[in-house]
Amino acid sequence: MQYLSNRSESHLSSPADCELDTLGKGGGGDGWVNQAYSGSTPSLQRAVSAVYTPQSLFHGSMDSMCTLGIPGSNPYPSAEAKVQHPPAKSKKDSGCCSCLWRGIKGIWGTTLTEDTKGDRERYVKTTLRELLVYIVFLVDICLLTYGMTSSSTYYYTKVMTDLFVHTASDSGVKFQSIGSMADFWTYAQGPLVNGLYWTKWYNNQSLDYGSQSFIYYENMLLGVPRMRQLKVKNNSCKVHKDFQNEIVDCFDVYNDKKEDEQVFGLINGTAWQYHTEKSIKGSNHWGLLTTYSGAGYYQDLGKTKQESQELLEEMKANLWLNRGTRAIFIDFSTYNANINLFCVIRLLVEFPATGGAIPSYQIRTVKLIRYINTWDYFVVGCEMVFCVFILYYIVEEILELRIHKLSYFSSIWNILDVVVILLALVAIVFNVFRTVKVDKLLGKLLEQPDIYADFEFLSFWQTQYNNMNAVNLFFAWIKIFKYISFNKTMTQLSSTLARCAADILGFAVMFFIVFFAYAQLGYLLFGTEVESFSTFNKCIFTQFRIILGDFDYDAIERANRVLGPIYFFTYVFFVFFVLLNMFLAIINDTYSEVKEELASQKDDVQITDIIKQSYMKTFMKLKLKKERISDVQKALRSGSEELEFKDFRETLKEMGHADKEISAAFAKFDKDGNNILDKDEQERMKRELEEKRDALSEELNNLGKNLSPPNNPHQDAKHSSSAVSQEDFQVLVRQVVQLECTVMSIMSRMDAVMGKRELHSTNKGAVGKGRSDDERSDGNVLVNVDKVLKEGSPPWPLAIPVGSAAAGHLYPNTEWLKSPENTNSTRH
Repeated sequence: MQYLSNRSESHLSSPADCELDTLGKGGGGDGWVNQAYSGSTPSLQRAVSAVYTPQSLFHGSMDSMCTLGIPGSNPYPSAEAKVQHPPAKSKKDSGCCSCLWRGIKGIWGTTLTEDTKGDRERYVKTTLRELLVYIVFLVDICLLTYGMTSSSTYYYTKVMTDLFVHTASDSGVKFQSIGSMADFWTYAQGPLVNGLYWTKWYNNQSLDYGSQSFIYYENMLLGVPRMRQLKVKNNSCKVHKDFQNEIVDCFDVYNDKKEDEQVFGLINGTAWQYHTEKSIKGSNHWGLLTTYSGAGYYQDLGKTKQESQELLEEMKANLWLNRGTRAIFIDFSTYNANINLFCVIRLLVEFPATGGAIPSYQIRTVKLIRYINTWDYFVVGCEMVFCVFILYYIVEEILELRIHKLSYFSSIWNILDVVVILLALVAIVFNVFRTVKVDKLLGKLLEQPDIYADFEFLSFWQTQYNNMNAVNLFFAWIKIFKYISFNKTMTQLSSTLARCAADILGFAVMFFIVFFAYAQLGYLLFGTEVESFSTFNKCIFTQFRIILGDFDYDAIERANRVLGPIYFFTYVFFVFFVLLNMFLAIINDTYSEVKEELASQKDDVQITDIIKQSYMKTFMKLKLKKERISDVQKALRSGSEELEFKDFRETLKEMGHADKEISAAFAKFDKDGNNILDKDEQERMKRELEEKRDALSEELNNLGKNLSPPNNPHQDAKHSSSAVSQEDFQVLVRQVVQLECTVMSIMSRMDAVMGKRELHSTNKGAVGKGRSDDERSDGNVLVNVDKVLKEGSPPWPLAIPVGSAAAGHLYPNTEWLKSPENTNSTRH
């Protein structure tokens, strides 16, 4: 029988079978098998892999101890009885579909696909695994999104804005200062043409690119610029009869139904003929006044500055712009090879029916060619990983939907999962479409360099693609709350918002009634004079800005000296001081209630508890390995220059190690196979053991800086409480005490029986009587054991009496033995 009071089974076994990993998992070790009572042969030891990889002795199940309370059960089952044979599987379970389904559930296991309702620790571990996988996905999508942008984008946009928007002509006309048609022609023939064509250095030396223009010497002008205008028909509106004699023509505000499609001016040429949106592949544009179609009259400028100036002069001389003109567009694109960015520029001048001009511009700097340098190919790798993650999450959501059916959509987090996946799928499809479309457009442009390069369509959708990725990334970050909501601190926000949602909704109705009433009042009072109140939409945003302290009181007072101050004072008082503070009070009260409830709740298993358990487990593993290495070192010190296997074996056997593992460890260093370790072989073993011991010591020091091993039973109970509940610990103590009582009583009875046998054997004349007494004694022993098992508590005195100092030291929680109620609770 092995020594159970020493180390684990051996330091010579596999690291996967250490004590802390296999304790209580139903392993097949014989450390818990008493061969004297089980009647079975000792089980063979496992193969030995290394001197430094100890295996725990306590890798057997503790279920045998729990059977003491069952009448008629054997407290020391045989090794064969400990082997649990799994039930025969049905044909359905052994099928390929069932195996595939179990494999899929294992890979895509989540809190919604696994039963975690009654197992808090399993729920936390599953959520933690989901969080770690999702963090990898989040890092990938961040790299993917930021890989498409660059800080150079802003500066590229800025230099183009300064050149074409803020540069003034000789007469001081800038694009932003255009106020009439005459100002437009001044700008077009001055800053516009000068900015488009860069063919000479600052010292008038010609560039080496011929007629090709490079703006700021770095940005290639793609194709030629295009000017396009939209007109409305004459008499598209009605003149009052009192003014019909004085006003003959009437041009209404722009409407696509009232567009003028007649030829005019020189008649011949694209500038004087109307073209539909489809024929010129145009697109709608949302201006400051209204939305304009992609049709109209257009003129492509020349490849050189001189050609463009001649075309502009001809158009100006023949009144290309007239009273019917409602909008004129100037479109062109540039490409900077240094930073691989396209800049698509659109300058718009709107001519409202009121007269004058309203300029606006749109500059989109986008990356249409994706894969050039090393970073771009790294982004390709991120895109491939992104596609794999999307496929993974699609399967995950399908599994969850298959299990929960329509109730799956009752959670906002599940809906958010679906939104993120759909946006990601659209992004993947557009990425492929954009790549194909750009290659086709650039190929056509290289074949015909004198045509207009229409990148407006691609730049628009690339911008929408970037916006979609930005929204998707935002949702992806918000989704982290789904995985950290099991923590009480993290649930405060979601719980507060969920609980006060009904109150906030009811209050919002009252708030917006007052808010929109003031918005309409401001629009009607100040709309004709104050720009921030010129439309109802602007009024709404202006009032939100007033709440934040951003307002122009002087403009309000100038617009209406009486009602302006009244409007401002009453709005600030009712909306800011009353309604807004009521809104904050609702949230604050709900937050206090939620925080109080969470503080009174019982603490469940948290991530910190799992980390602490893993920390303690790792520490104890290292400590046990270090102690077992010390055993081998002691065995080496016990020998002389030549250590025989016999001495080595006896020394380690006294420390509780197995024969087979001792032999394997000895054979590892006994190179000549003579069962004797000479001085060199011993030195090599000592050296390797010392190196391993030093490594373990260093690891223990790093791991246990803030961890001190328990020195007394009370500390042991404190440390074990993190892994074992108090109720389970009490049950374990009862079983240990019962086991000790039963074993000690049986041993004492057996000693008595053996003594009687010896006495009767010396009495030659009373053989028959002795035999009957022996049988009676054996029967008494069996009857007493059976009685103990049925009653659940031993009638004979303990080897260590309950309540004594020794018992209190070993089992500090044995007060239950003094209570008959607790004694009865052990039966079953």
